[in-house]
Amino acid sequence: MPQFAPLQNDTFLRALLRQPTEYTPVWLMRQAGRYLPEYRATRARAGSFLGLAKNPDYATEVTLQPIDRYPLDASILFSDILTVPDAMGLGLYFADGEGPKFERPLRTEADVKALQVPDMASLDYVFKAVTSIRTALNGRVPLIGFSGSPWTLACYMVEGGGSREFHTVKKMLYARPDLMHRILDINAQAVIQYLNAQIDAGAQAVMIFDSWGGALADGAYQEFSLKYMRQIVAGLKRTVGNKPDGERIPAIVFTKGGGIWLDEMADIGADALGLDWTMNLGRARALVGDRVALQGNLDPAILFAEPEQIRAEVERSLSAYGTPGNGHGHVFNLGHGISQFTPPESVSAMVEAVHSFSRKQRADGGAA
Repeated sequence: MPQFAPLQNDTFLRALLRQPTEYTPVWLMRQAGRYLPEYRATRARAGSFLGLAKNPDYATEVTLQPIDRYPLDASILFSDILTVPDAMGLGLYFADGEGPKFERPLRTEADVKALQVPDMASLDYVFKAVTSIRTALNGRVPLIGFSGSPWTLACYMVEGGGSREFHTVKKMLYARPDLMHRILDINAQAVIQYLNAQIDAGAQAVMIFDSWGGALADGAYQEFSLKYMRQIVAGLKRTVGNKPDGERIPAIVFTKGGGIWLDEMADIGADALGLDWTMNLGRARALVGDRVALQGNLDPAILFAEPEQIRAEVERSLSAYGTPGNGHGHVFNLGHGISQFTPPESVSAMVEAVHSFSRKQRADGGAA
């Protein structure tokens, strides 16, 4: 196990574990990315997105860029959710202006039967990046590792890329549920190994991105997405060295469009649930009680507004949640990833508003 500097700001981890905090911590999904001019400069040097993601030095550089610019309370590994199916031999590539695609999608029974959990050695560049980032952070804030959910990975693996309708993967789900379950089970096994290797490399929390879970029908979501995220959470190392008295490694699960299943999600064993902007934080808190912390959920589009409007929306969101207490916890975030067109100064206004208003809430003794 690598040795790292002591953590100076544990507010994010404490919030996830539903422990008292002096203020509400904040970080952003896709906080290292195209909205930052320094990111675009580094990507130009790297030559491509994969050139950036597969080089631990570049991955470290871009992960730290938002931490250097803003007083954020957590960093997140710069990588991509599709590293795992890429390691399975599906041939990941990025077409200009079209997003990720696979050269060899899973379309036939033979394709699915041939699928195997990848050798984690083929993903060593990710684990080296985790250790490099954690070292470079020098204890400033915690580092989050992540993976896509089995269902979300399967969507890309069967469709061959992104999709709006998910016709191909849903056809397999309904016509050949046996094949879909095989893909999902292999994905779940791979994600368990992948996230545990990130924890071994230095990740201090892990997050499962179920980006396309909300595309499923009720009933199908529980069978084809939630079941496998439960399997992953059960297989994760929850303390450093996996010892009962070790440092806790919180796990966050985020299903975009999954607000209607929040009550069921709260029982899969995760420490926190991410919310998109369609869910009211106060109602969500009442629904999950003290079972899990919550993360979210500002509409990313508000960051195109003026600073005073951003502050007003931040305050509305924090007021909806109320003051954390009695085993509750809240991490402020957007309801999805930050847009590449976001003005960087808008993020400054948002982060400052979260920190200042949440401190005021606690000082005023707001609703617990």
